[in-house]
Amino acid sequence: MIKRIPVSALRVGMYITDLNNDWIPHNTQRRRGVIKKADTIEKIRLMGVDCVYIDASRGLDSQDSEPAHEVDTRNEAALQSAGEQSPGVYRRVTVAEEMVIAQQVHTQAQGLVGNLMNSVKIGGAIDIAPVHQLADKLQSSVFRNANALSCLGRIREKDNYLLEHSVNLSVLMSLFGNFRKLSADALHQTIVGALLHDIGKILTPDEILHKPGRLTTEEFEVMKAHARHSRDILNSTEGIGELSVVTAAQHHERLDGSGYPEGLKGDEISVYGRMVAITDVYDAITADRVYHKGMTPTQGLKKLLEWSGSHLDPALVREFIRCVGLYPIGALVLLESGRLGVVVETNDDDQRLPVVRVMYNTRFRLPITVESIDLAKPGAQDRILRSVDPDQYRIDVRKFLA
Repeated sequence: MIKRIPVSALRVGMYITDLNNDWIPHNTQRRRGVIKKADTIEKIRLMGVDCVYIDASRGLDSQDSEPAHEVDTRNEAALQSAGEQSPGVYRRVTVAEEMVIAQQVHTQAQGLVGNLMNSVKIGGAIDIAPVHQLADKLQSSVFRNANALSCLGRIREKDNYLLEHSVNLSVLMSLFGNFRKLSADALHQTIVGALLHDIGKILTPDEILHKPGRLTTEEFEVMKAHARHSRDILNSTEGIGELSVVTAAQHHERLDGSGYPEGLKGDEISVYGRMVAITDVYDAITADRVYHKGMTPTQGLKKLLEWSGSHLDPALVREFIRCVGLYPIGALVLLESGRLGVVVETNDDDQRLPVVRVMYNTRFRLPITVESIDLAKPGAQDRILRSVDPDQYRIDVRKFLA
């Protein structure tokens, strides 16, 4: 049986199935296997891990263990509780109307971030004017209808992670900041900081940055330096606001002090740093990468809840769930009718009733004619039972988003 135990209960002879540390960026440590040495436990503890998952049928058990299904049940209850309130982010135009503009902005954003990184790599300065212009366009698109850019953020290629992650993070921060009613200037600065938060990775050696296997302890220290590099690069860039620097500098800080580059704790981390930490972790753990199979959006939200308190701000996590929706864009859900649908639009008033694009009948195990269904419309007979893993049905949700 798979169980969760606190790190303090780990013993030699236990079989770890999941280090439960996806909140650690660039995490390429081996995640499974029998603990053979006591110093392995110390290494896990030093990473800031609170709890891990073990297989009691393949190694020692613990009196302090909790069955994984009970943990998931509690996370699901917390997720449903967070989703009971309306998002309070309202659309001004339809997603179809906004999609054309959103595609242009998304493409422009990827090109701009790529050009900036190339410029810094050869020793050039950052031309901040187009970044400010792009931030305004992203902010305007999210204000009109956040679903368009959110859809594009789920259509991603694992080989282009660095660029897409920067753009997606800026979209998520725009959505989150708009939801939290940040001032126009603060919202703008956090979007700029999110766009450029990984600019320091250009100073990370390629053999470490793109290494598909596990990073050594020394390599991981080199990788972690990118947050400090980002801060220093932005600090030396004329026209960059203080909140942009803070957003970029603190995106890997954690409430318990296990983050970096400064190991800040609690209120030492600004609210903008705590916000970007949540959006950064969410986007990272739900993305497919060379060494990492992404979680589903709903699984990602549950993990945010599980890591709340120790690593992430609990109140802000609940607010983030409200603004992205109980079933975020790109989530595959099972309906009462037995059909599967991909969430393509969230609901402004009731997170339980999004617009879904159905394409498969689980009862007959057959594809069906693709159609969009607004579960909130009068006469809609279907309801969502739960989210499901696309791999279970071999469905590529990206095909049904654009």
